[in-house]
Amino acid sequence: MKKTILAAAALGSFSIVAQAQSSVTLYGLLDAGITYANKVATSTGHDSLVKYGDGVASGSRWGLRGTEDLGGGLKAIFVLESGFSTGDGTSGQGGALFGRQAFVGLAKDGIGSLTFGRQYSFSTDYIGANYTMGSQTPAGNYAYHINDLDQLTSSRINNAVKFSSANFAGLTFGAMYGFSNSTQFAGTPTTTGTGGTQGSSSTYSFGANYATGPFGIGAAYTNIRFPNGATPAFSVSIANINTLGLRDLETFGVGARYAIASGLVFANWTHTKFEPLTGESSKLNNYEIGGRWALRRRCRRAWATRSRSSTTASKASGIRSTVRSTTRCPSAPMSTCWGSTRRRRAATS
Repeated sequence: MKKTILAAAALGSFSIVAQAQSSVTLYGLLDAGITYANKVATSTGHDSLVKYGDGVASGSRWGLRGTEDLGGGLKAIFVLESGFSTGDGTSGQGGALFGRQAFVGLAKDGIGSLTFGRQYSFSTDYIGANYTMGSQTPAGNYAYHINDLDQLTSSRINNAVKFSSANFAGLTFGAMYGFSNSTQFAGTPTTTGTGGTQGSSSTYSFGANYATGPFGIGAAYTNIRFPNGATPAFSVSIANINTLGLRDLETFGVGARYAIASGLVFANWTHTKFEPLTGESSKLNNYEIGGRWALRRRCRRAWATRSRSSTTASKASGIRSTVRSTTRCPSAPMSTCWGSTRRRRAATS
């Protein structure tokens, strides 16, 4: 009887919000182009490739964001965000209707917000959104870490309860818990089987960020558990995870940035540990440093991006990637963005 009453109360709360919206915003982003790649490996050697590029710098999406003023600084909020392909119109994130974000909750001035649903982890919110090449320049997808192993790009957690604090003189912090998160890995729903207890398939994440004036620094920790073993589609080999399945992913990161005149420098470091279903664990360290500046103020928004990356399975040399961006405006002023990322995989423990 108690469960029935609680369920009815929750549905009733959602109905009130849905029927009394005071502000609803429709937003979106379309990203498409032509992609050219040379030296593509084929069965007969190497060849060049020209193809339609969907989500070249950022994934296409549309969404609804709503708020309802309840008085006394209290608001009801919701976000529904859908990713899709401009090439064929299909939904992204494994075909989910609102695979990017889907949550509802309450926000209180001076305290923060408490939200429920599919949401970003604090690794994405605090480190990925503030201290990476992808977030600080128009390099976008070209600058993301390989496979998003450290969860900085799109770590979306299902069935999550999330508290995000208000801004206290530049300081924000938060914590999240995901119930039975058995269908999520690195932003892509992945079926991991049935069974297992609620606690053994949970996810939790927490972090803090401080930003004042030209300076900002943040840190975050995320732990995702897969009791029945996820099989992530890594394009780089991480221990035995690709073939035997992943039981646990644990990542910690810290990032910082500082604005200098008309430019900005930033850096981040992440440490990620993978626990396969069987065999030894594997660890991965990412180091990234970069910056942007405008030689003339008129050209801050004009960019062109070039990326160069290489990978190796050798534990001694690790995995490396370098990204550089440069552009020249028609009227001659120039803006430049630069950065490099170094990834080293530690010996298995």
